[in-house]
Amino acid sequence: MFSKEESRLLREEFWTSFGKSFPRKWIMYNTKIKGLSFKFHFDTKSAFVALDLEDDLENRINCWEKLIALKSILHSEFLPQAKYEEEYYLDNGKEISRIYVSLKQKVSIHNKNTWRDVMEFFYTKMNLFEAFFDEYRDIIKS
Repeated sequence: MFSKEESRLLREEFWTSFGKSFPRKWIMYNTKIKGLSFKFHFDTKSAFVALDLEDDLENRINCWEKLIALKSILHSEFLPQAKYEEEYYLDNGKEISRIYVSLKQKVSIHNKNTWRDVMEFFYTKMNLFEAFFDEYRDIIKS
């Protein structure tokens, strides 16, 4: 078991190592589409990359419909294992829509032996997510 401070230091070390091992400017929140952002997630049980829609319901539905229309393209050309969840609840209870890809193997941010696999997964899958977004940004934004 790790103290909060030990856990914080491990998380900080992971993200610093990831940035140094795979230097790249990610889109993340800079999508130019209100409420749409990309996320990396890594905790003591799982790792995933996600495209989140967190805007008001009307805008979220509008954007979600476009992403659903592009689902077959995302699956066939970029991320066949992407999962779509129109109603996804964050830990704080907030409802969002999310498209995500999870790393199948058991990993933990507290286990440095799993870090390399997570870093490679993050780099590969987020590159594909961003390539999809770059290609279809105008459709998603319209």
